[in-house]
Amino acid sequence: MLYVVGLGLGDERDITLRGLEAVRKCDHVYLEAYTSLLALGLGPSATTTLEKLYGRPVLVADREMVEQGAEAILEEARNSDVAFLVVGDPFGATTHSDLLVRAKKLGVAVEVVHNASIMNAVGACGLQLYRFGEAISIPFFTETWRPASFYDKIKANHTIGLHTLCLLDIRVKEQSMEALCRGKKEYEPPKYMSINTALGQLLEIEETRQEKVYNEDTLCVGLARLGTSSQKIVAGSMKELLDIDFGPPLHSLVIVGDTHVMEEEFLTFFRAS
Repeated sequence: MLYVVGLGLGDERDITLRGLEAVRKCDHVYLEAYTSLLALGLGPSATTTLEKLYGRPVLVADREMVEQGAEAILEEARNSDVAFLVVGDPFGATTHSDLLVRAKKLGVAVEVVHNASIMNAVGACGLQLYRFGEAISIPFFTETWRPASFYDKIKANHTIGLHTLCLLDIRVKEQSMEALCRGKKEYEPPKYMSINTALGQLLEIEETRQEKVYNEDTLCVGLARLGTSSQKIVAGSMKELLDIDFGPPLHSLVIVGDTHVMEEEFLTFFRAS
């Protein structure tokens, strides 16, 4: 059996009882560590903390292992119980859906254990979930690559008054262009996009496109470390949020659409002072 287990958003204690029962009976336990991270981080101390609770060794699975070595994980699941741990909910990233599709094709039995993710926990800011449109991902700009395809999705949401959840880039164990060209297994330090960086990129795109989808006065909500004891939620204009220190990762951003009176009242609790 392949158990795909959601871990929630905070620390090792956010796993569900059902998920914990599944992990404890598995022969192999993998922690997916590139689409998102627990508040524990990624170092040896984090895996030690998980292992202490789970009672099983935990192997960190980076992008390379999951995308290129998925067959080996699935082969293990043919003859033994394997747990694949995912921060948030198992269906929060397309990579996990791909793993399940591969398992089904190979005839490997799969059981999914759900948990909270940013996709539903974002409601903590007071915006109602059914008033959100399509979520987007914002990647880091580089000197030669400044993608803006997600602008059209923000525009589509804006046109019908829906909020846009922006998922911000996480770069863990990524190779530099120089390392790729030289064929070296050298990796850049981990990099996590901040709300401030995301807003700067968004405003640059609007300045280029000039389609008046949003501007520096547009209401947004910044969310940092959602689901943890140190979470920070601030509502304000893009200009106001640019100057706020949201602290350590992970960060997310909401571009607010049309609001209901209840949403407006709730947002007042988080307004930038």
